[in-house]
Amino acid sequence: MPKPQPAALRWQKAEGAVICAAGLWLYAGAEAVLPIWGAVLVFFAPDLSFLGYLFGRRVGAICYNLVHVYAAAIVTLVLAHLWQAPLGWELGALWLAHCGLDRMLGYGLKTPQGFEFTHLGRIGRARQDAE
Repeated sequence: MPKPQPAALRWQKAEGAVICAAGLWLYAGAEAVLPIWGAVLVFFAPDLSFLGYLFGRRVGAICYNLVHVYAAAIVTLVLAHLWQAPLGWELGALWLAHCGLDRMLGYGLKTPQGFEFTHLGRIGRARQDAE
């Protein structure tokens, strides 16, 4: 039986759910530029950062973290708003939603130890082995 999650982890997962919902809400209110299939592709595009792991754990962690921090998506939203760029707004909103979903699912920012080591704790097989 898995051990219960610490309160801080539950709070961070809840925060991720709120961020995901906010990103989807912002996307829903945006001027439609992307077709729905394009929005789905954009939503999952940050996961391509996993390819950084082909160049080692350190590079992989940097690549993953650069595209999975809330700040990057928020900067995109701010710039899109300032420049009145509807496509940028959609991209930023979907990016923010993706980052929130990852946190909600327990996928935190990566450490150079390896993909399964995150700021939220271990994930995958490493988590199961630790329990």
